[in-house]
Amino acid sequence: MSLESVKTELEKDIKNVHSIQELNELKNKYLSKKGLISELNSEIKTLKNEKRKEFGQKLNELRSKLNTFYEERKNDYEEEELNKKLANEAIDITLPATKIISGAPNILEKLIEEVEEVFLSMGYDVVDGPEIELDKYNFEMLNIPKGHPARDAQDTFYVEGEELLLRSQTSPVQVRTMLKGEGKTPIRVICPGKTYRRDEDDATHSHQFMQIEGLLVDKDISLSDLKGTIDLIAKKLYGENTESRFRPSYYQFTEPSVEVDISCFNCEGKGCNICKNTGWITVAGAGMVHPDVLRMSGYDPKEWSGFAFGFGAERLAMLKYYINDIRAFYNTDLRESKVFDRKESE
Repeated sequence: MSLESVKTELEKDIKNVHSIQELNELKNKYLSKKGLISELNSEIKTLKNEKRKEFGQKLNELRSKLNTFYEERKNDYEEEELNKKLANEAIDITLPATKIISGAPNILEKLIEEVEEVFLSMGYDVVDGPEIELDKYNFEMLNIPKGHPARDAQDTFYVEGEELLLRSQTSPVQVRTMLKGEGKTPIRVICPGKTYRRDEDDATHSHQFMQIEGLLVDKDISLSDLKGTIDLIAKKLYGENTESRFRPSYYQFTEPSVEVDISCFNCEGKGCNICKNTGWITVAGAGMVHPDVLRMSGYDPKEWSGFAFGFGAERLAMLKYYINDIRAFYNTDLRESKVFDRKESE
């Protein structure tokens, strides 16, 4: 085709373009590798020198005209298409919104942080240790030798033989800390962390749970120091009117040993379903560190004394926030966050 006939056909085709699809087809017809204008471009080399310049000029004008038309109409069509889309997808802001369930801070973590802050203010350090522990630290150095009946009560998860296990308490962290002290350094630590026992999972038991254990070793430490520490924690967690009491008990690693009760913060000692009508709630086990435990860890019991205690973090949180199922702390159902939000606002 000649240049003039291509120009005439182009002007005719331009008038018939009414959509972006037709616009793209027009561009392909004339400017693709096999398009009409591209084919004319290949004819330049066959022309005589005096005609090449004029032909090339006209061909460039034709190409420029098509490109300008394409860009202008392309913008028009895209804007038109966007406006149609916006009109069809208009949002009625008067309609009620869809409520999105949001998560909430885990109350168990929050309670542990709250306890940590209290002890940090008293000069304690927060320490941690391995969850896969040696029998030596989990039992033997806590005055629980092989064959001792107390090992059955803890029903341990053994990992390899009888020497490697999942710790059944965070007390091994206390032992490791005392060994680092080499019998020369006073110790004030709390050890929050996961522990594992072969319990059947139900509303009040779990095979995995969190403990918050504490240890203080120094000169001239007595049971009254332990009582003062427990009193402070009880009041911080459950209110200034909360009282604590000790009842005699028995643990292998403390002597004397006590059960720790706090006055019921719900009924103020009058009796309710939370305290089983006794007015008191058991929250911890504690006592003075056994002389044998001190001795095995390098501390001379004639010079050093100390106390230890252990809280169940889930137990403290369930009481504080009136949660009746321990599994709520480990449930991934976001609907559980409603419970946490409500208790936190209270």
